[in-house]
Amino acid sequence: MKSKELATLTDEELLAESKKTKITPIVNALFIGFLFGIIFYSIAKNTWGFFTLIPLVMAYKLIKDSKENTELERILKERKLS
Repeated sequence: MKSKELATLTDEELLAESKKTKITPIVNALFIGFLFGIIFYSIAKNTWGFFTLIPLVMAYKLIKDSKENTELERILKERKLS
């Protein structure tokens, strides 16, 4: 969700959204670690190419998505819900 959409949600909807995203940071961290492992293996084997760029793009999208979760946490703290 975008920050504008998050700001318009009620307190109950924000808490429900927070419950949905509790496990997401852990899964993202594991997946990002796995992707960076693939990248490091690719570099070690000297196989720079298209298959090295795919994990880089996927990791970027996961990192960018995690910033949305911090926005949700910030709004929860502003409303003193967490």
